[in-house]
Amino acid sequence: MAEAVEVLVAGGGPAGLIATAAFGTAGRRVLCVDPAPPVTDEAAGSADLRSTAFLTPSLSVLRAAGLWEDFAPHSMPLEVMRIVDAGGAEAKPRLTCDFDSADLSSEPFGWNIPNWAIRREALARLEALPDVRFEPGVAAVALHARDDRAFVTLSDGRRIEAQLVVAADGRNSAMRGALGIGVTTRRYGQKALAFAVTHEQPHGNVSTEIHRSGGPFTLVPLPDRDGRPCSAVIWMERGPEVARLAALPRDDFEAALNQRAAGILGRLTLATRLTTWPIIAQIADRFSGPRTALIAEAAHVVPPIGAQGLNMSLADLGELLRLSGNAPGSREGLDAYDRRRRPEAWARLLGIDALNRASMAGARPLRDLRAAGLGLLHGIAPVRRLAMRAGLGAR
Repeated sequence: MAEAVEVLVAGGGPAGLIATAAFGTAGRRVLCVDPAPPVTDEAAGSADLRSTAFLTPSLSVLRAAGLWEDFAPHSMPLEVMRIVDAGGAEAKPRLTCDFDSADLSSEPFGWNIPNWAIRREALARLEALPDVRFEPGVAAVALHARDDRAFVTLSDGRRIEAQLVVAADGRNSAMRGALGIGVTTRRYGQKALAFAVTHEQPHGNVSTEIHRSGGPFTLVPLPDRDGRPCSAVIWMERGPEVARLAALPRDDFEAALNQRAAGILGRLTLATRLTTWPIIAQIADRFSGPRTALIAEAAHVVPPIGAQGLNMSLADLGELLRLSGNAPGSREGLDAYDRRRRPEAWARLLGIDALNRASMAGARPLRDLRAAGLGLLHGIAPVRRLAMRAGLGAR
């Protein structure tokens, strides 16, 4: 006999945990499963050392999930997005363009939080919700959906009956596969190094993206560490170069790190271990199926540029919550979800794809053209403000 819940969330990453909290806060009976126990300590060997910049439009979803007050103490505001072109003959800044949130409103662009802290605070929220269960070490492995309900088989053999299945089980989603939904994938031959650094100069709540070749090098503000200014780093490069960098002795790695950072924020010192992540762009052929909604990386994967990834996931969740109403999993609501979210996600993926390919440019004439385009975009105020609103996902 199947156990019944209203909502089953497959996947306990940040998006899945936030979705579970949101549906639970709305009074739904929710079960969330994930094959791996979440790591909530930065020092743990398998901790996710990336960070997420929650852009202002995402805060409404976090508040609806009862999470923002718990996240806020661990966050740093992002008041300026700075893009530095260092694509000249020498690895040093030749063009710096600041995109200031004050041009749009009195609010920062967003707030940056380490991913391991997101998991920790989200789990604490789930424990406080009466009709919510999180079961790590259990995967959703099979799905059979009818018009009125869905049946999910778990890796421990149990069957769960749900009105709505939220597939947040990653880029290789088993739930998406069970529905026969295909994907379109673009590969770049890139990987990203993710880690944290301390630095000599305060970051001033400025997120800095440095372009030379191979992909962007991004410094995102974090709270101080041991009394020193601290930032998260995402360093994107072609795969063989990432492998070479990751294998360097610490002193040699820090020398390469400071050369790539082009002197921004003074000397950088490695503060955590390195983690490596593959870079692809991917989008599902549909974002919904019978009694099932795809969100986050089950629906779309984008390179980590402009803080888009998890913010796109929260836009998915916000739309899904709105359309679920009193009938989660209804065909009408899920069809509307697919119609609204997939075209917007496609457009955002194409934009990020173009930015990533431009940032990878190795030939000097292409790097010069990139710098000229950046200068033109920044120099025309209405265009600059339009680009900032687009980056925020503001309607």
